[in-house]
Amino acid sequence: ESITTEQIIARREKRRRELEVKATGARIVGEDHVNYILAYNMLTGIRVAVSRTTAKVDRELTDNDFTAKHKLAFDINGNELTPSAKYDFKFKDYAPWVFRHLRQLFRLDPADYLISLTSKYIVSELGSPGKSGSFFYFSRDYRFIIKTIHHAEHKFLRKILKEYYNHVKANPNTLISQFYGLHRVKLPYGRKIHFIIMNNLFPPHRDIHQTFDLKGSSIGRDYDESKLATNKNATMKDLNWQRRDKHISLGPRKRELFIKQLEIDVKLLERLHIMDYSLLIGIHDIQKGNTEGIRDSTLTVFQPDTQMLDRTPSKMERDRRVSLRRAFSTANQASAEQVLNVLRQDEYPGRKNFIFYADDGGLRATNEHDLPLNEIYYLGVIDCLTNYSLVKKLETFWKGLSHSREKLSAVPPVEYGERFFKFISSIVKTPEQVQMMKAAAAAAKSNRGGNRRHSGIIAAAVAEDENVAEGSQGNSSTAIEILEMRDA
Repeated sequence: ESITTEQIIARREKRRRELEVKATGARIVGEDHVNYILAYNMLTGIRVAVSRTTAKVDRELTDNDFTAKHKLAFDINGNELTPSAKYDFKFKDYAPWVFRHLRQLFRLDPADYLISLTSKYIVSELGSPGKSGSFFYFSRDYRFIIKTIHHAEHKFLRKILKEYYNHVKANPNTLISQFYGLHRVKLPYGRKIHFIIMNNLFPPHRDIHQTFDLKGSSIGRDYDESKLATNKNATMKDLNWQRRDKHISLGPRKRELFIKQLEIDVKLLERLHIMDYSLLIGIHDIQKGNTEGIRDSTLTVFQPDTQMLDRTPSKMERDRRVSLRRAFSTANQASAEQVLNVLRQDEYPGRKNFIFYADDGGLRATNEHDLPLNEIYYLGVIDCLTNYSLVKKLETFWKGLSHSREKLSAVPPVEYGERFFKFISSIVKTPEQVQMMKAAAAAAKSNRGGNRRHSGIIAAAVAEDENVAEGSQGNSSTAIEILEMRDA
């Protein structure tokens, strides 16, 4: 049987993708993927549910909005409420008005949000689910994460939603994960799958050269160093951080803002009985730039066979295009950075409004004079839906039998929060402070060495003195010299 040129090309392309998946851990959610139907249903439900809420005239929130849930049924025929879909499924939208207001607080343009999530379908950048069993999917422009969650986490988020909303309203620069939507998909004769939509801390246009997940504990908080050579995207942990003697370099102004906001956020998490969260830090080295092509090798999108959203450009998008045209019209060789800055802003249209995401989508390192350094931190407090439940209490008891509580991750919320805040605060230092600490440590070590030598001389002198007193055969001149050294 003859093989056409198109078939040969298709086979080569398939093989290339297989090799890419094997090398990077990326999983393309194509129609042959095990989770394709789930992804399709998620995005179809989001598109319809969010569009319906956004189309209505805005209003003030009521107490009922925090417990509201709207049901939608999809099938291949469609009806007056829902368009036709490729598959039959049911969709539930939780607290839609609350999340609409949260998206407004986070400065998300409604049209951008829908286009980002649903104009192309998505991939999972992880080859396997996380430790919690959740799957992560990314929007086509890498700005948003869709994360499946357990039923208990879904219930807990609904329980604390009002507190969370009030916290975001009072603290627009919160470091806690930004939640944009809470939904559920139910397949025919299948299980119910709950998921949230949240911000992705890491940028689509910058390589992340090092990633750390920090909790301030040590048991189970080490990534195998031998695996780093073959996995550039590995998320390292507390012991890896300490082994490298790392620190977050923030000058006085940024450090004060960061520590103050972190303290406010941790107090909320303590009050809500939340623990096991962490500070996720992605570090971009400006000097390396994107020369390693880390992001290019791990992010792939595909075009779905589905109806695209028809729309006119939003006001925010039109303004960005105008800014870009102006930059190009006035730019010359000396001002090329101006064009790049506009392009970068285009990647993060809303982030520049927030302190910790204003520097190219992140927080640029500074020295003791608040001058910029060559690193950008993309950071935030993640995994904030773990309640200190009976299971966690049992984990504390069981692991506490063989380990110190100070080293455990599973400890009561207040204890966890205090330890977490103390640890993160301790690693925020300027390079100048680090150098001073290293110099002081070296001086102390040198002094300790000198004291040990001095103590050794005294001990020898005492021993020799005792020998002389006893009429020993020891060298008396040597004993005298030692005694003179001791007296001196």
